[in-house]
Amino acid sequence: MRGKSILRCAAIAAIALGLGVGGAHAQAQKKHKIFLSMSYIGNDWQAEAANMIKAMAAHKDLADKVDLQIQVAGPNAQRQIQQINAMVQAGAEAIVVYPISPTALNQVVKNACAKGVKIFAYDAEITEPCAYNISIDQEEAGRKTAQWLADRLGGKGNIVLVTGVPGTSVDTLRTKAAKEIFAKYPDIKITAEAVGMWSQAVARTELSKILATQGWGQINGLWMQVGCYTANAMQLEAGKTPQELLPCAGEGSNGGRVQMLPAGTEVEGATPPYAPLAAPRISYASPPYSGALALKLAVEALEGKDVPKKTTLPLPLVTNDTIKLCQEGSWQEMKAGCNAFKPAVVPNPGWFASIFSDETPEVGLNAALVGQPEE
Repeated sequence: MRGKSILRCAAIAAIALGLGVGGAHAQAQKKHKIFLSMSYIGNDWQAEAANMIKAMAAHKDLADKVDLQIQVAGPNAQRQIQQINAMVQAGAEAIVVYPISPTALNQVVKNACAKGVKIFAYDAEITEPCAYNISIDQEEAGRKTAQWLADRLGGKGNIVLVTGVPGTSVDTLRTKAAKEIFAKYPDIKITAEAVGMWSQAVARTELSKILATQGWGQINGLWMQVGCYTANAMQLEAGKTPQELLPCAGEGSNGGRVQMLPAGTEVEGATPPYAPLAAPRISYASPPYSGALALKLAVEALEGKDVPKKTTLPLPLVTNDTIKLCQEGSWQEMKAGCNAFKPAVVPNPGWFASIFSDETPEVGLNAALVGQPEE
Protein backbone atom coordinates (compact mmCIF):
# COMPACT_ATOMS: atom_id res chain seq x y z
CA MET A 1 0.00 0.00 0.00
CA ARG A 2 2.81 2.33 0.90
CA GLY A 3 4.40 1.66 -2.50
CA LYS A 4 1.13 2.46 -4.27
CA SER A 5 0.84 5.71 -2.31
CA ILE A 6 4.34 6.71 -3.33
CA LEU A 7 3.54 5.98 -6.98
CA ARG A 8 0.28 7.92 -6.74
CA CYS A 9 2.07 10.91 -5.19
CA ALA A 10 4.73 10.77 -7.85
CA ALA A 11 2.08 10.72 -10.58
CA ILE A 12 0.26 13.68 -9.04
CA ALA A 13 3.55 15.56 -8.74
CA ALA A 14 4.37 14.82 -12.35
CA ILE A 15 0.97 16.05 -13.47
CA ALA A 16 1.31 19.16 -11.33
CA LEU A 17 4.80 19.78 -12.67
CA GLY A 18 3.55 19.35 -16.22
CA LEU A 19 0.68 21.71 -15.63
CA GLY A 20 3.01 24.20 -14.01
CA VAL A 21 5.38 24.18 -16.95
CA GLY A 22 2.52 24.34 -19.41
CA GLY A 23 0.86 27.13 -17.46
CA ALA A 24 4.06 29.12 -17.31
CA HIS A 25 4.62 28.59 -21.02
CA ALA A 26 1.07 29.68 -21.81
CA GLN A 27 1.50 32.76 -19.65
CA ALA A 28 4.79 33.60 -21.36
CA GLN A 29 3.07 33.30 -24.74
CA LYS A 30 0.06 35.42 -23.79
CA LYS A 31 -0.19 38.41 -26.09
CA HIS A 32 -1.24 41.91 -25.14
CA LYS A 33 -4.56 42.79 -26.71
CA ILE A 34 -3.94 46.14 -28.41
CA PHE A 35 -6.29 48.02 -30.73
CA LEU A 36 -5.50 50.62 -33.36
CA SER A 37 -8.21 53.26 -33.81
CA MET A 38 -7.66 55.18 -37.03
CA SER A 39 -9.64 58.26 -37.97
CA TYR A 40 -9.43 59.81 -41.43
CA ILE A 41 -7.71 57.44 -43.89
CA GLY A 42 -8.20 59.26 -47.18
CA ASN A 43 -4.56 60.24 -47.63
CA ASP A 44 -1.15 58.69 -48.16
CA TRP A 45 0.19 59.61 -44.71
CA GLN A 46 -2.45 57.62 -42.84
CA ALA A 47 -1.95 54.56 -45.04
CA GLU A 48 1.81 54.72 -44.56
CA ALA A 49 1.53 55.19 -40.79
CA ALA A 50 -0.79 52.18 -40.61
CA ASN A 51 1.74 50.13 -42.58
CA MET A 52 4.46 51.02 -40.10
CA ILE A 53 2.26 50.16 -37.11
CA LYS A 54 1.44 46.76 -38.61
CA ALA A 55 5.13 46.19 -39.36
CA MET A 56 6.07 47.04 -35.78
CA ALA A 57 3.50 44.54 -34.49
CA ALA A 58 4.93 41.89 -36.85
CA HIS A 59 8.56 42.47 -35.89
CA LYS A 60 10.27 39.50 -34.21
CA ASP A 61 10.69 41.48 -30.99
CA LEU A 62 6.97 42.17 -30.68
CA ALA A 63 5.19 39.46 -32.67
CA ASP A 64 4.90 37.17 -29.63
CA LYS A 65 3.76 40.04 -27.42
CA VAL A 66 1.12 41.82 -29.47
CA ASP A 67 -2.33 40.88 -30.71
CA LEU A 68 -3.09 43.95 -32.84
CA GLN A 69 -6.62 44.63 -34.06
CA ILE A 70 -7.35 47.57 -36.37
CA GLN A 71 -10.53 49.61 -36.73
CA VAL A 72 -11.29 52.76 -38.71
CA ALA A 73 -13.61 55.44 -37.30
CA GLY A 74 -13.33 57.97 -40.11
CA PRO A 75 -13.41 61.74 -39.51
CA ASN A 76 -16.23 61.37 -36.98
CA ALA A 77 -15.49 61.98 -33.30
CA GLN A 78 -18.71 60.33 -32.08
CA ARG A 79 -17.96 57.18 -34.01
CA GLN A 80 -14.42 57.10 -32.62
CA ILE A 81 -15.83 57.48 -29.10
CA GLN A 82 -18.15 54.51 -29.68
CA GLN A 83 -15.28 52.55 -31.16
CA ILE A 84 -13.01 53.14 -28.16
CA ASN A 85 -15.81 52.16 -25.77
CA ALA A 86 -16.26 48.91 -27.70
CA MET A 87 -12.51 48.24 -27.62
CA VAL A 88 -12.46 48.61 -23.84
CA GLN A 89 -15.41 46.26 -23.52
CA ALA A 90 -13.63 43.77 -25.78
CA GLY A 91 -10.73 43.57 -23.33
CA ALA A 92 -8.23 46.04 -24.76
CA GLU A 93 -5.11 46.45 -22.65
CA ALA A 94 -3.93 49.40 -24.75
CA ILE A 95 -5.34 51.50 -27.57
CA VAL A 96 -3.16 53.28 -30.12
CA VAL A 97 -5.22 56.08 -31.64
CA TYR A 98 -5.10 58.82 -34.23
CA PRO A 99 -7.59 61.16 -32.54
CA ILE A 100 -9.90 63.18 -34.75
CA SER A 101 -10.16 65.80 -31.99
CA PRO A 102 -7.85 66.79 -29.12
CA THR A 103 -10.76 67.21 -26.69
CA ALA A 104 -13.82 65.29 -27.91
CA LEU A 105 -12.36 61.95 -26.81
CA ASN A 106 -11.37 63.10 -23.32
CA GLN A 107 -14.22 61.49 -21.39
CA VAL A 108 -14.04 58.12 -23.14
CA VAL A 109 -10.25 58.14 -22.72
CA LYS A 110 -10.59 59.00 -19.02
CA ASN A 111 -13.06 56.13 -18.58
CA ALA A 112 -10.70 53.74 -20.39
CA CYS A 113 -7.76 54.80 -18.21
CA ALA A 114 -9.88 54.22 -15.09
CA LYS A 115 -10.26 50.60 -16.21
CA GLY A 116 -6.53 50.20 -16.65
CA VAL A 117 -6.40 50.66 -20.43
CA LYS A 118 -3.42 52.63 -21.71
CA ILE A 119 -4.17 55.16 -24.45
CA PHE A 120 -1.41 56.23 -26.85
CA ALA A 121 -2.15 58.99 -29.38
CA TYR A 122 0.18 59.54 -32.33
CA ASP A 123 0.74 62.67 -34.42
CA ALA A 124 -2.51 64.32 -33.29
CA GLU A 125 -2.97 64.82 -29.55
CA ILE A 126 -5.47 64.09 -26.78
CA THR A 127 -5.61 66.60 -23.93
CA GLU A 128 -6.91 64.19 -21.27
CA PRO A 129 -3.97 63.94 -18.80
CA CYS A 130 -4.00 60.15 -18.60
CA ALA A 131 -3.30 59.80 -22.34
CA TYR A 132 0.18 59.39 -23.81
CA ASN A 133 1.02 61.63 -26.80
CA ILE A 134 3.69 61.14 -29.47
CA SER A 135 4.11 63.93 -32.04
CA ILE A 136 6.29 66.67 -33.45
CA ASP A 137 5.86 70.24 -32.24
CA GLN A 138 3.09 71.16 -34.69
CA GLU A 139 3.30 74.88 -33.89
CA GLU A 140 7.01 74.85 -34.65
CA ALA A 141 6.22 73.25 -38.01
CA GLY A 142 3.74 76.02 -38.81
CA ARG A 143 6.05 78.80 -37.64
CA LYS A 144 9.21 77.68 -39.39
CA THR A 145 7.59 77.00 -42.74
CA ALA A 146 5.65 80.26 -42.68
CA GLN A 147 8.79 82.20 -41.78
CA TRP A 148 10.67 80.56 -44.64
CA LEU A 149 7.95 81.62 -47.07
CA ALA A 150 7.80 85.16 -45.70
CA ASP A 151 11.57 85.47 -46.03
CA ARG A 152 11.54 84.00 -49.53
CA LEU A 153 8.96 86.58 -50.60
CA GLY A 154 10.83 89.45 -49.00
CA GLY A 155 7.90 90.12 -46.69
CA LYS A 156 5.34 90.89 -49.39
CA GLY A 157 3.07 89.12 -51.83
CA ASN A 158 -0.15 87.17 -52.25
CA ILE A 159 -0.21 83.68 -50.78
CA VAL A 160 -2.61 80.75 -50.80
CA LEU A 161 -3.09 78.44 -47.81
CA VAL A 162 -4.18 74.80 -48.09
CA THR A 163 -4.79 73.30 -44.66
CA GLY A 164 -5.34 69.76 -43.33
CA VAL A 165 -8.08 67.75 -41.63
CA PRO A 166 -10.26 70.19 -39.66
CA GLY A 167 -10.61 69.66 -35.92
CA THR A 168 -7.37 67.76 -35.44
CA SER A 169 -4.74 69.28 -33.19
CA VAL A 170 -2.27 68.94 -36.07
CA ASP A 171 -4.21 71.18 -38.43
CA THR A 172 -5.30 73.66 -35.76
CA LEU A 173 -1.84 74.23 -34.31
CA ARG A 174 0.02 74.40 -37.61
CA THR A 175 -2.41 76.82 -39.22
CA LYS A 176 -2.65 79.06 -36.15
CA ALA A 177 1.13 79.33 -35.86
CA ALA A 178 1.59 80.03 -39.58
CA LYS A 179 -1.04 82.78 -39.60
CA GLU A 180 0.63 84.42 -36.60
CA ILE A 181 3.84 84.67 -38.62
CA PHE A 182 2.11 86.01 -41.72
CA ALA A 183 0.27 88.60 -39.59
CA LYS A 184 3.63 90.20 -38.81
CA TYR A 185 3.96 91.21 -42.47
CA PRO A 186 1.37 93.81 -43.55
CA ASP A 187 2.33 93.34 -47.19
CA ILE A 188 1.65 89.61 -47.18
CA LYS A 189 -1.97 88.92 -48.13
CA ILE A 190 -3.72 85.56 -47.78
CA THR A 191 -5.87 85.71 -50.89
CA ALA A 192 -7.39 82.23 -50.59
CA GLU A 193 -7.59 79.41 -48.09
CA ALA A 194 -8.88 75.86 -48.62
CA VAL A 195 -9.22 72.61 -46.69
CA GLY A 196 -6.90 70.05 -48.25
CA MET A 197 -7.47 67.01 -45.98
CA TRP A 198 -3.72 66.18 -46.29
CA SER A 199 -4.44 64.72 -49.71
CA GLN A 200 -2.73 65.43 -53.04
CA ALA A 201 -6.01 64.76 -54.85
CA VAL A 202 -8.03 67.10 -52.64
CA ALA A 203 -5.30 69.74 -52.95
CA ARG A 204 -5.64 69.62 -56.73
CA THR A 205 -9.41 70.03 -56.55
CA GLU A 206 -9.18 72.96 -54.15
CA LEU A 207 -6.42 74.70 -56.09
CA SER A 208 -8.47 74.35 -59.26
CA LYS A 209 -11.33 76.18 -57.56
CA ILE A 210 -9.00 78.94 -56.41
CA LEU A 211 -7.48 79.29 -59.87
CA ALA A 212 -10.95 79.84 -61.30
CA THR A 213 -11.00 83.21 -59.52
CA GLN A 214 -7.30 84.10 -59.50
CA GLY A 215 -4.66 82.84 -61.90
CA TRP A 216 -1.14 81.70 -61.14
CA GLY A 217 0.07 85.15 -62.10
CA GLN A 218 -1.77 86.64 -59.11
CA ILE A 219 -0.18 84.25 -56.59
CA ASN A 220 3.35 84.72 -55.23
CA GLY A 221 3.67 81.83 -52.80
CA LEU A 222 1.99 78.76 -51.34
CA TRP A 223 1.73 77.40 -47.79
CA MET A 224 0.31 73.90 -48.05
CA GLN A 225 0.15 71.25 -45.36
CA VAL A 226 0.07 68.77 -48.24
CA GLY A 227 0.13 69.49 -51.96
CA CYS A 228 3.34 71.26 -53.03
CA TYR A 229 4.04 68.37 -55.42
CA THR A 230 0.61 68.77 -56.98
CA ALA A 231 0.87 72.56 -57.11
CA ASN A 232 4.17 72.27 -59.01
CA ALA A 233 2.62 69.77 -61.42
CA MET A 234 -0.34 72.08 -62.04
CA GLN A 235 1.96 75.02 -62.76
CA LEU A 236 3.89 72.97 -65.31
CA GLU A 237 0.60 71.92 -66.89
CA ALA A 238 -0.32 75.61 -67.14
CA GLY A 239 2.87 76.33 -69.11
CA LYS A 240 5.22 77.58 -66.40
CA THR A 241 8.86 76.59 -66.70
CA PRO A 242 10.64 74.95 -63.74
CA GLN A 243 12.39 78.27 -63.13
CA GLU A 244 9.00 79.97 -62.72
CA LEU A 245 7.62 77.64 -60.04
CA LEU A 246 6.27 79.44 -56.98
CA PRO A 247 7.95 78.94 -53.61
CA CYS A 248 5.98 76.40 -51.60
CA ALA A 249 6.18 75.59 -47.90
CA GLY A 250 4.67 72.20 -47.19
CA GLU A 251 4.72 68.63 -45.99
CA GLY A 252 7.26 65.98 -46.86
CA SER A 253 5.81 63.97 -49.73
CA ASN A 254 8.45 62.14 -51.71
CA GLY A 255 7.27 63.67 -54.98
CA GLY A 256 7.78 67.15 -53.62
CA ARG A 257 11.21 66.22 -52.28
CA VAL A 258 12.35 64.76 -55.62
CA GLN A 259 11.21 67.99 -57.30
CA MET A 260 13.55 69.89 -54.95
CA LEU A 261 16.64 68.16 -56.36
CA PRO A 262 18.80 70.20 -58.78
CA ALA A 263 17.37 70.19 -62.28
CA GLY A 264 19.12 67.68 -64.49
CA THR A 265 19.95 65.28 -61.66
CA GLU A 266 19.69 61.74 -62.98
CA VAL A 267 17.22 59.81 -60.86
CA GLU A 268 16.04 56.29 -61.65
CA GLY A 269 12.38 56.21 -62.62
CA ALA A 270 11.98 59.99 -62.65
CA THR A 271 9.45 61.28 -65.16
CA PRO A 272 8.12 64.86 -65.04
CA PRO A 273 6.53 66.13 -62.90
CA TYR A 274 7.93 63.44 -60.56
CA ALA A 275 11.47 64.55 -61.38
CA PRO A 276 14.21 66.97 -60.26
CA LEU A 277 13.09 70.55 -60.98
CA ALA A 278 15.02 72.63 -58.41
CA ALA A 279 11.55 73.63 -57.14
CA PRO A 280 11.87 76.28 -54.39
CA ARG A 281 10.75 74.50 -51.27
CA ILE A 282 10.90 73.92 -47.58
CA SER A 283 9.62 70.47 -46.69
CA TYR A 284 8.74 69.47 -43.14
CA ALA A 285 7.17 66.31 -41.84
CA SER A 286 5.04 64.66 -39.26
CA PRO A 287 6.99 61.39 -39.42
CA PRO A 288 4.70 58.44 -40.20
CA TYR A 289 6.76 56.26 -37.83
CA SER A 290 5.02 58.03 -34.90
CA GLY A 291 2.30 55.36 -34.82
CA ALA A 292 4.85 52.54 -34.76
CA LEU A 293 6.65 54.25 -31.90
CA ALA A 294 3.33 54.65 -30.07
CA LEU A 295 2.75 50.90 -30.33
CA LYS A 296 6.27 50.13 -29.14
CA LEU A 297 5.89 52.46 -26.16
CA ALA A 298 2.47 50.99 -25.35
CA VAL A 299 4.03 47.54 -25.05
CA GLU A 300 6.79 48.93 -22.84
CA ALA A 301 4.19 50.57 -20.60
CA LEU A 302 2.25 47.31 -20.34
CA GLU A 303 5.50 45.60 -19.32
CA GLY A 304 5.86 48.06 -16.46
CA LYS A 305 8.51 50.32 -17.96
CA ASP A 306 8.50 54.06 -17.31
CA VAL A 307 7.17 55.82 -20.42
CA PRO A 308 6.80 59.63 -20.60
CA LYS A 309 3.31 61.01 -21.11
CA LYS A 310 4.60 63.34 -23.82
CA THR A 311 7.14 62.36 -26.49
CA THR A 312 8.10 65.20 -28.84
CA LEU A 313 9.72 63.93 -32.02
CA PRO A 314 12.42 65.84 -33.90
CA LEU A 315 10.98 68.05 -36.65
CA PRO A 316 12.43 67.04 -40.03
CA LEU A 317 13.05 70.14 -42.14
CA VAL A 318 14.48 69.86 -45.67
CA THR A 319 15.36 72.72 -48.04
CA ASN A 320 16.94 72.85 -51.49
CA ASP A 321 20.30 73.07 -49.71
CA THR A 322 19.78 69.95 -47.60
CA ILE A 323 17.89 67.62 -49.96
CA LYS A 324 19.74 64.31 -50.32
CA LEU A 325 18.66 61.37 -52.46
CA CYS A 326 18.70 57.86 -51.00
CA GLN A 327 20.36 55.46 -53.42
CA GLU A 328 19.15 52.20 -51.88
CA GLY A 329 16.97 53.27 -48.96
CA SER A 330 18.89 51.19 -46.45
CA TRP A 331 18.74 51.88 -42.73
CA GLN A 332 22.39 52.96 -42.68
CA GLU A 333 21.84 55.35 -45.58
CA MET A 334 18.82 56.96 -43.95
CA LYS A 335 20.73 57.28 -40.69
CA ALA A 336 23.43 59.14 -42.64
CA GLY A 337 20.86 61.73 -43.69
CA CYS A 338 19.25 60.89 -47.02
CA ASN A 339 15.69 62.26 -47.15
CA ALA A 340 14.19 61.49 -50.58
CA PHE A 341 13.72 58.26 -52.54
CA LYS A 342 13.92 57.36 -56.22
CA PRO A 343 10.57 57.15 -58.05
CA ALA A 344 11.70 53.68 -59.18
CA VAL A 345 11.67 52.65 -55.51
CA VAL A 346 8.70 54.75 -54.38
CA PRO A 347 6.29 55.06 -57.32
CA ASN A 348 3.68 57.06 -55.38
CA PRO A 349 4.71 60.76 -55.24
CA GLY A 350 2.32 61.35 -52.34
CA TRP A 351 4.19 58.88 -50.10
CA PHE A 352 5.96 60.54 -47.16
CA ALA A 353 9.73 60.36 -47.04
CA SER A 354 10.62 61.06 -43.38
CA ILE A 355 10.56 57.49 -42.12
CA PHE A 356 13.84 57.21 -40.22
CA SER A 357 14.23 57.27 -36.45
CA ASP A 358 16.82 55.80 -34.09
CA GLU A 359 13.86 55.00 -31.83
CA THR A 360 12.27 52.61 -34.34
CA PRO A 361 14.95 50.39 -35.93
CA GLU A 362 12.27 47.71 -36.28
CA VAL A 363 10.65 49.58 -39.19
CA GLY A 364 12.21 51.01 -42.35
CA LEU A 365 11.50 51.42 -46.06
CA ASN A 366 9.65 48.11 -46.53
CA ALA A 367 7.56 48.82 -43.46
CA ALA A 368 6.43 52.17 -44.85
CA LEU A 369 5.80 50.76 -48.33
CA VAL A 370 4.20 47.39 -47.65
CA GLY A 371 4.04 46.83 -43.88
CA GLN A 372 7.05 44.49 -43.59
CA PRO A 373 9.40 44.88 -40.59
CA GLU A 374 13.17 44.94 -40.66
CA GLU A 375 14.93 41.63 -40.08
